[in-house]
Amino acid sequence: MTTEVVLNQISKKYGKQEVLTDISLKLKPNTIYGLLGRNGAGKSTLLNILTNRIPATSGKVLIDGQPNLNNDDALGKIYLMSEPNLYPTRAKVFQIFRETANFYMGFDFELAHQLTNKFGLNESLRFGKLSTGYRSILKDIIALCVDADIILLDEPTLGLDANHRELFYQELVETYADRPRTFVISTHLIEEIAGMVENVLLIKDGRLALDDTTESLLARSYSVTGPEEKVREYTAGLNVIGHDSLGKLRSDYVFGKLDENRVLPDTVSVEKIDLQKLFINLTEQSDEEGQK
Repeated sequence: MTTEVVLNQISKKYGKQEVLTDISLKLKPNTIYGLLGRNGAGKSTLLNILTNRIPATSGKVLIDGQPNLNNDDALGKIYLMSEPNLYPTRAKVFQIFRETANFYMGFDFELAHQLTNKFGLNESLRFGKLSTGYRSILKDIIALCVDADIILLDEPTLGLDANHRELFYQELVETYADRPRTFVISTHLIEEIAGMVENVLLIKDGRLALDDTTESLLARSYSVTGPEEKVREYTAGLNVIGHDSLGKLRSDYVFGKLDENRVLPDTVSVEKIDLQKLFINLTEQSDEEGQK
């Protein structure tokens, strides 16, 4: 069974500060999303609005056509793993599993036990005794074991070392293969999720700047490198979203279709760029424009 989530013109204000502006999107079923944006862009706010932890100032969230406001049946189809520690400090790990199962009846205890063994998490420990990393691991395990159709992960690898981060993403992919559903991963470690993310949502200045497949985005993302004068001539009129310089060499980062009729100088090369480089240049673009 799949769940359809639609956001219709979502805006959020705190006093006079507008955090989100007119966000409209539809989450496709059985898809892994990367929710990207700089710190303070509104990613966590958006996830909290999705799960009705905080209200939107305007707009609607529809889950299978039903508003998410005070709708336990609809909200039971979504699970949010977030940074705030919502569990009692004296609760033991196995007790937190049991409590979660009261809300998500299909909680996979067998998988939870397997994952605690793999991550080296003692189920008899109290939540308050766990390190930041192991608190994240516990919340990650719960996210992979609940039976919700939409799993929202807000900085899921906070405090994890490299080995545990790799293990988590490996387990995420395996559980996704066993039971396809929708994952939305909000993280600043873009290079670690680039290989698994099928769709990218980019929040920039509180607005939805991009909603597209990773394949489509990377297919029209390039670096043009060579002598500065030649690079500038070649990229004139193209959508240059950023650049780097080293001595007399320059790299322009282009987002969009290249003009096939342009003649590429022998001293200039064109190469694809990765998701991390694309993100950095797209999100820094407004800063550079503001400084001109």
